[in-house]
Amino acid sequence: MHNTSIEEIKKFHKKIGQNVKKIRSEKNMTQLELSHAIGQKSTTIISQAELGSNKHFNIEQLYKISKVLDCDVRDFFS
Repeated sequence: MHNTSIEEIKKFHKKIGQNVKKIRSEKNMTQLELSHAIGQKSTTIISQAELGSNKHFNIEQLYKISKVLDCDVRDFFS
């Protein structure tokens, strides 16, 4: 059995955040526009998750973001 380190998980979340930011930027969408489109009142989750801080996207948020950005949810993991 593989023991996944906390650092490895943090890198994983950071990579997802970076990919969301990249795709969002390519679609010329602001953090606020994306936040509102997925039902958030502020940019907190988007900005913090994109930075890879202590917040990260959950699977429902990633699904909604993929629909708004018209991409495959798998694009966030590559």
